[in-house]
Amino acid sequence: MNELDFSGKRVLVVGGSSGIGNGICHEFRERGAEVHVWGTRATAADYEGVEGSDLSGLHYAKVDVSRRAEIEQAKGFDALDVLVLCQGTVVYRRGEFQPEGWDHVMAVNLDSLMDCANKFHDALAARGGTIIIVSSVSGFQSNRGNPAYAASKAGAVSLTKTLGEAWAREGIRVVGLAPGLVDTKLTKVTTEHPERREGAIRAIPLGRMGTPRDMAGAALFLASPLAAYVVGQTLIVDGGLSLS
Repeated sequence: MNELDFSGKRVLVVGGSSGIGNGICHEFRERGAEVHVWGTRATAADYEGVEGSDLSGLHYAKVDVSRRAEIEQAKGFDALDVLVLCQGTVVYRRGEFQPEGWDHVMAVNLDSLMDCANKFHDALAARGGTIIIVSSVSGFQSNRGNPAYAASKAGAVSLTKTLGEAWAREGIRVVGLAPGLVDTKLTKVTTEHPERREGAIRAIPLGRMGTPRDMAGAALFLASPLAAYVVGQTLIVDGGLSLS
């Protein structure tokens, strides 16, 4: 028995159009799953040439999760095995200290998690499904330039605990994944500046940044029978960054 075989399973990755989410999509697809993706661009073709984006073999739909109405109106499923909530945004240059920046980040990074979870509750319950909430190590420590990002990720960790307890008896297992520093479009402010990049890597005991595939491996574990007794917990996958 291959406990990482997802043949016949249906997976939806919200925020799977690029970066960590896209890496997760392809790991599930390579293991037999039917993988659906929500992104913000009109069509899958609009992601051609975008770094870290490969929508081949995936089923794409445009849903802007910062808008609750779009989540409500999006096509649902009768049954769903895995829901990965990997949507995320950040506003730099102290933009999150202002109401507009704060509201946008919280809408994407926290409010939409609950909206998506509610939307697919019944479909997940029908198959004894799993929700994986992707947060960040920023949910466990301060992030002085990005208060909304840090607060939203801390909220995501707490939501994982609460939904884990609330929905376990309904057959839905809710777990979390907290990445460390991964080279994606959200981290370019660090990774595209040599001094910042080198300083960041020095702080990681493993001596390298994480990759989308590193995060995908953890997601596969969390969605699999190997993690059948894990509920409400967030797995930190950061190369040891948060240990000191």
